[in-house]
Amino acid sequence: MPLYWTIDSKERLFTGSGEGDVTFADAMALLDALAGARAQSYRKLFDGRAVRSSMTGEELLTVCAKIRAIHEQGPVGALALVCTPEQTVTFAPLLGALAAADRPIKMFPGLRPANTWLAYQRS
Repeated sequence: MPLYWTIDSKERLFTGSGEGDVTFADAMALLDALAGARAQSYRKLFDGRAVRSSMTGEELLTVCAKIRAIHEQGPVGALALVCTPEQTVTFAPLLGALAAADRPIKMFPGLRPANTWLAYQRS
């Protein structure tokens, strides 16, 4: 699986990263872990600079629907995304679903500014 994550209940922080081709099953497993841990209100940091999507358009829309369903379960924590400019185009539908939640969200080119910003976003 090319996606990795840590859920820290003491810090109320979900940290994820990835590498290589991400499949529909990979994305759904990450979302299932987040929902299963009831961590949707936690602050989130995801470093996706090394991932590529191997999902079809239909699969990507299903992932977006799952994200929106998680948002409806209650408060959603701040999200810091580390990504490349090219990824913002490729993942535009996904970014739109993530931005729909009532929470702070910001994209960064590197981990240091993302961590700094996220430290001020207490859930």
